[in-house]
Amino acid sequence: MVSDKMRYWILISLVTISGFSQGMLLPLIAIILEQSGVSSSVNGIHATGLYIGILLASPFMEKLMHRLGFKPIIVVGGMLVFISLFLFPLWHSLWFWFILRMIIGIGDQMLHFGTQTWITSTVEEKTRGKSIAIYGLAFGLGFAVGPLMTKLLAINTAMPFIVSAIISMIVWSTMFFINNHWPEQTDTLNRASVIGRFIQTAKIAWVALLPPFGYGFLEATLHGVFPVYGLRIGHDVDLLALIIPCFAIGSIIFQLPLGSLSDRFGRRNILLLSLTLGTIFFTFAAILEHFSYALIILFVLAGMFVGSLYSLGITYMVDVLPKALLPAGNLMMGIAFSLGSMTGPFFGGLFIQIFPGISLFYVIVTMMVLIGIAIYFKKDPSR
Repeated sequence: MVSDKMRYWILISLVTISGFSQGMLLPLIAIILEQSGVSSSVNGIHATGLYIGILLASPFMEKLMHRLGFKPIIVVGGMLVFISLFLFPLWHSLWFWFILRMIIGIGDQMLHFGTQTWITSTVEEKTRGKSIAIYGLAFGLGFAVGPLMTKLLAINTAMPFIVSAIISMIVWSTMFFINNHWPEQTDTLNRASVIGRFIQTAKIAWVALLPPFGYGFLEATLHGVFPVYGLRIGHDVDLLALIIPCFAIGSIIFQLPLGSLSDRFGRRNILLLSLTLGTIFFTFAAILEHFSYALIILFVLAGMFVGSLYSLGITYMVDVLPKALLPAGNLMMGIAFSLGSMTGPFFGGLFIQIFPGISLFYVIVTMMVLIGIAIYFKKDPSR
């Protein structure tokens, strides 16, 4: 079996594939449904299928992990993802695709929960920000590459699904080289109920849940609603396939530096800086949304700062929680991300339908301002 270092990189590769599948599905299905004449509100609701699956799986994950360990959770989750991707081309139906999105959501939650908890439970404290930033970097890299699969629609509608399924299956197979491990437990927490552990976690680290919520809202809106909005304001599919990954490219560029800076200056300070700059860049995006080159630059700049919200939130949580509560904390991170990812496409799709003359980017700006205010007025528990 592989060393601890190799195990870490195998887990990172699985996170990359999870980001790849999510980054592909959101714009790919949004474009297919838009070209099929489906309304933006229905398109936005349909995008929530992935995150409904995540929420459905969440209540059962922590207890299963304590009983079975990390590896079985990750193996089953990866299998659900690539099998579902293979099934998409079989039947072009709103309901069938919605169900498959839910199943992928369940699989992605198992993948994320397993890999994230395993990594956060084993990283060294002095390099925690950097190590978890690599985790976020891996997901962002997958998310950046995923939308490029929309270009395969020119060959065949089934092609993006089949290619992503094969890649996912190959990476998933590396899990069989890893030994199973179990999360740390204490007698007190063993006696506590699952709900009790969630309550304890929320009391200690609720503020750390806001950045993953904001990241989910932002990513799902950009990948699930912006393609529809972009088509309506005159951008073509090929241009959108180029613009959307720019956000993830920005996060890739600055993920590690922000993680290292948070180790030195504190998570709260770096989070507030990131949210402030992200708000400024998306405000300019709203003003310059008809200029494709401006959007490319602004997406990169915004991604450099708010593209790290998820990993910064995870590190913030690990700073303040005891190790025995990390499974519950990581699970709540996934739930917060899912809630943001569900509300983003819903409100974004509804917004562009009710207010067609107002930029979609103002929805994102409002969300970031509210999260920034909450973090600003909460005393930093990690310092």
